[in-house]
Amino acid sequence: MTDFFSELSDILFLDIETASVESSFDALPERLQDEWIKKEKLINKSEEEYKAGSLFFEKAGIYAEFGKVICVGVGYFKFDKETKTLRFRTKSYAAESEYDSLLDFAELLQKKAWILCAHNGKEFDFPYLARRILINRIPLPEPLQMAGKKPWEIGHLDTLELWKFGDYKHYTRLELLAAVFDIPTSKEGIDGSQVNDAYYNQNDLQAIREYCLRDVLVTAQIYLAFQGLPPEIEFEIINLDLEQE
Repeated sequence: MTDFFSELSDILFLDIETASVESSFDALPERLQDEWIKKEKLINKSEEEYKAGSLFFEKAGIYAEFGKVICVGVGYFKFDKETKTLRFRTKSYAAESEYDSLLDFAELLQKKAWILCAHNGKEFDFPYLARRILINRIPLPEPLQMAGKKPWEIGHLDTLELWKFGDYKHYTRLELLAAVFDIPTSKEGIDGSQVNDAYYNQNDLQAIREYCLRDVLVTAQIYLAFQGLPPEIEFEIINLDLEQE
């Protein structure tokens, strides 16, 4: 068990929160407006007529070309062999500018050969981060580089993929996994559907930070559950954001 906890320290659990790149469709450069209208026609499932650009505020944040990263939450375990204490350290990167947030996050990724873990990370978090890092003209950190690598050389874990067991049609929400494994919910305060409003209309980046870090913690607890560890396993949570205040 001690060896497992030591190896666990190589995994960086993460979650991202995203918003539309601008507060409104009208604020987009003309070229991006044209591209969004094309995208919007593909994602609109309603047969009712709608005004071009009306889906931008609600939907743009999920696309890296039309959205931006407003918070990256991370967490990692550290096992103290002398005291036999397991600690989970968390931190959020949520500066006023996306560039500053991603630059600080990229610097963290360069500090060691992290294995990245997120829920639906391979489909969303990892590619979204890589795209926005490049859009911000930041060199892509090694843990996010995939070109030329064989599948087993890519250090990415995905709790959604692990739960699928090869069933590629099966999507399971993080909250559902938390419920079946009896892990406390992360859905207190805001939820993902409210992030854009909290960011642009409420100016409540702190609520977004807290929500993001709760998802990081739940993802880490689900990963432990996948290893057969009991839900009552104890570890100390250290929020590094609080230590900087």
